[in-house]
Amino acid sequence: MGPPGQPGAQGGRGSKGPPARKLLCMCSLSLCLTYLCYSLMGGTGPGALRSPAGLRGSPAPGAPRSPAGLRGSPAPAALRGSPAPSAPRRAPDTPAPPTRASNASRPGVSAAAWLRTALAPGEVIAAPSGAFERDPQESSTTDEELSRAGSTTPDYGEKRLPQALIVGVKKGGTRALLEAIRAHPDVRAVGVEPHFFDRNYEKGLEWYRNVMPKTLDGQITMEKTPSYFVTSEAPKRIHSMAKDTKLIVVVRNPVTRAISDYTQTLSKKPEIPTFEVLAFKNRTLGLIDASWSAIRIGIYALHLENWLQYFPLSQILFVSGERLIIDPAGEMAKVQDFLGLKRIVTEKHFYFNKTKGFPCLKKPEDSSAPRCLGKSKGRTHPKIDPDVIHRLRKFYKPFNVMFYQMTGQDFQWEQEESDK
Repeated sequence: MGPPGQPGAQGGRGSKGPPARKLLCMCSLSLCLTYLCYSLMGGTGPGALRSPAGLRGSPAPGAPRSPAGLRGSPAPAALRGSPAPSAPRRAPDTPAPPTRASNASRPGVSAAAWLRTALAPGEVIAAPSGAFERDPQESSTTDEELSRAGSTTPDYGEKRLPQALIVGVKKGGTRALLEAIRAHPDVRAVGVEPHFFDRNYEKGLEWYRNVMPKTLDGQITMEKTPSYFVTSEAPKRIHSMAKDTKLIVVVRNPVTRAISDYTQTLSKKPEIPTFEVLAFKNRTLGLIDASWSAIRIGIYALHLENWLQYFPLSQILFVSGERLIIDPAGEMAKVQDFLGLKRIVTEKHFYFNKTKGFPCLKKPEDSSAPRCLGKSKGRTHPKIDPDVIHRLRKFYKPFNVMFYQMTGQDFQWEQEESDK
């Protein structure tokens, strides 16, 4: 028999009972304390406490497999855009599309490595998996509008699948770019958003072709649907249509873009909560709600990773939404060069409307009034709490820097903010 308090070798199973019960109680108490800590920190479980490292997730159902460095927790599958409702789950053993060698200009530091950087307490992301269903804020084009768009083209020429697409981003300046490039005689573009590669893919390429305007040999067919950029299936589907398709992405300071996105929604649904309420899961803790599409769309580096699996940077042009307002002719020169077009749309085609706050189109050969974008463009933004704007700037900064490295372009959004 051993000393008091220690079970002896002959004690049998019964003598081990009390310590086992104590161990079980301690484990239960530990689990309760862990759950309490998560609750007090503003989440409902570990998924609510993820930092950008948690954005390295598995692809959403039906999405192409991400690069190895981007696989991890399930949160970023959502950040890469919502899957089409009918998209089948890809078999686990299906090989991922190779990253193209022509993207050698991309920086050595991967997005995943960048996103492993720890966040400050005020920059925590709340991105629970499954939170990124199709955003109801996205504009919708009806079948009637698409049918009408395809039937209002001239009788000469033939309908072709587009050779160039404006794929993003929402509230970045895509409508202004489309209207400006349509002024070029060698470009024909459908005016409505077909949403083929995100919502109407099951209708087939012949349906898509029929939506396009008729063109002559030498003319370029184009369309624009900004939600493509954040749709995980879009790059693969576009590549399947034509791997040499040219892509244009209009990007804008993500903080300003988010406010503009909210302003558009507010004009349609005045009853929605304030921007400050929607932007945070827990404002006191600085828990930013990256499941809100207005925030999610502006994480450009994450979305771009998906596109670079299928297209080299040489086939993607990034247009500055800010420069498109300040120097529209300069940005349009880049667009025309990218599309292999003669520089016909120049400064003579633009007139700056001080009331609207952005350029309007005019025909240089006549004296008719300039044609401006509709009332839905150039809305006055609501006043947002400066502290919220400051927190969002800190949140987006590492993602912006990564985006600059990936594209080889410095859009100077941080410099723009420091000048204010």
